[in-house]
Amino acid sequence: MTETAPERQRDRPWLFRTYAGHSTAKASNALYRSNLSKGQTGLSVAFDLPTQTGYDSDHILARGEVGKVGVPVCHLGDMRTLFDEIPLEQMNTSMTINATAPWLLSLYIAVAEEQGADTSKLQGTVQNDLIKEYLSRGTYICPPKPSLKMIADVAEYCYSNVPKWNPMNVCSYHLQEAGATPEQELAFALATAQAVLDELRPRVPAEDFPAMVGRISFFVNAGIRFVTEMCKMRAFVDLWDEICQQRYGVENPKFRRFRYGVQVNSLGLTEQQPENNVYRILIEMLAVTLSKKARARAVQLPAWNEALGLPRPWDQQWSLRMQQIMAYETDLLEYEDLFDGNPAVDRKVEALKDGARAELSNLDSMGGAVASIDYMKSRLVDSNAERLNRIERNETVVVGVNKWTQGEDSPLMTGDGGIMVVDPAVEAEQVTRLTEWKADRDQDAVAKALAALRAAAEAGENIMPASIAAAKAGVTTGEWAAQMRKVHGEYRGPTGVSKSVSNKTEGLEDIREAVDMVSDRLGRRLKFLVGKPGLDGHSNGAEQIAFRARDCGMDIDYEGIRLTPEELVAAAQEKQAHVVGLSILSGSHMPLVEDLLARMRTAGLSHIPVIVGGIIPDADAQRLLEMGVAKVYTPKDFELNAIMRDVVALVDPKAVAAE
Repeated sequence: MTETAPERQRDRPWLFRTYAGHSTAKASNALYRSNLSKGQTGLSVAFDLPTQTGYDSDHILARGEVGKVGVPVCHLGDMRTLFDEIPLEQMNTSMTINATAPWLLSLYIAVAEEQGADTSKLQGTVQNDLIKEYLSRGTYICPPKPSLKMIADVAEYCYSNVPKWNPMNVCSYHLQEAGATPEQELAFALATAQAVLDELRPRVPAEDFPAMVGRISFFVNAGIRFVTEMCKMRAFVDLWDEICQQRYGVENPKFRRFRYGVQVNSLGLTEQQPENNVYRILIEMLAVTLSKKARARAVQLPAWNEALGLPRPWDQQWSLRMQQIMAYETDLLEYEDLFDGNPAVDRKVEALKDGARAELSNLDSMGGAVASIDYMKSRLVDSNAERLNRIERNETVVVGVNKWTQGEDSPLMTGDGGIMVVDPAVEAEQVTRLTEWKADRDQDAVAKALAALRAAAEAGENIMPASIAAAKAGVTTGEWAAQMRKVHGEYRGPTGVSKSVSNKTEGLEDIREAVDMVSDRLGRRLKFLVGKPGLDGHSNGAEQIAFRARDCGMDIDYEGIRLTPEELVAAAQEKQAHVVGLSILSGSHMPLVEDLLARMRTAGLSHIPVIVGGIIPDADAQRLLEMGVAKVYTPKDFELNAIMRDVVALVDPKAVAAE
């Protein structure tokens, strides 16, 4: 009789998270409690754009943005509601917040104290990575130097008071979404970590510094090339160990451990045949779970329909089940690392490390990450342009997009369009609650708290104690950020799009000729104004449109992110634009475009065609066209040259006359 082999000891699975938050704190709280009841083991909070950029829900720039891509949190009352009946002392919470990270963590600590929690036991992570915001996401507020100081304030405070909390996620996720190669993603993220550790080192006793290094974590992206991505994660592990030991003298291997959470690639999710995204998400998860040596500590997966709009609770449940099946039904967690000693893997890992070291050395020679922001931004824009070129040339196959595009209609696209839509009334209700909060608080206590906060910032003190006191006094997100703006000023990040004449003209000869002909008819070079109204900082699409328009010979004016419709209309008038292009990915397209079109009519500019791009449902696209928008583009319109031809046709005086 054969003996039964003893059952292998299974590793503990990673934390299961779902990135979630929408509409209101009350609705998000219900979603969190529901997700936890379904087996989710950690929370991952998505905040709306006003909260991320330091504006209250009643600010002019918040119009149309409240509750769209996350939950609005304006004050202690909102944070209290968000975590109602969720014991924070027992929870592991990730908060994706950067410029306002000190403030949101202060609100979280204040609520935990109200619950009676021992704050020294709080576990979780606050993203708190401003450098990547300048490069790829756009939710920064202040210039780099004071922002770096605020990152260090959070780390220093957590080390002494909330020791189990990860005070910073070095976030390479958005770098990949902005076009970074694996080598760039490795180097730019590690350079950011070095900038933060260099800032932190003088703040703590030398003997305590290794333990502080051990609290730095990372948040990464896993793309569809899962073998390369798995090798990238092994390279991250090796390089971080190397940096901690050689640059910072950290001898304890525990403090050199590369700890990371992951959200797999949302950029690669397609609007076309969106059901295929389920397979993409699963394959991408393999990159960060298969190799035990480089396995993620926490995983959050997008939903299959995120290229269409906001996922519904069922969609998020489906992604959670994918993690649970991988962790509990397969035997993955019963084995040692599957790739140790594999020569093909070792060669790829070493090649990635060599490329990353070369790029890191380059950044060091320029003075490090903060001094290299303009350089890194331009490199990302170039890399992203090349990525899109490969898709357009069919060198990179994307199933359902540039190959095998014919398919059956998806039965998953039900009567609600396969997505959840935030009720427009949510914004007005949130503003009403905010007004009531302000009216009911102790105004003297608020004034004193704000004065103390500003004094701490001006004196260069750690702002966390004053921020926590301000949270308890009833200060709002917008009021906290206003003090930071007053002390440190605001910042306009680099666009990475040069206005200089392009030499990237291969394959564009016919469009360049058409641009020349139309420009002759117009009497001057075709002027294309591109900008992003509202608070959406996802600028990749707008940058690539401006980049290609420049390559096609147009006179481009890319106005960058975070603009009001009023500012864009003024720019169109001042620059004498022939066409205006708007990019909005946050779901706020209807109110923002409506406002802009009304202002253009008032300014006598209604003859200038307006084109709009973004994650826009079909019904909204039809409404935009009825409102007077000339063209609407969504992620399925990936052929930039086709968009360029549309622009030329829209402003051709000959074509307009014929109509």
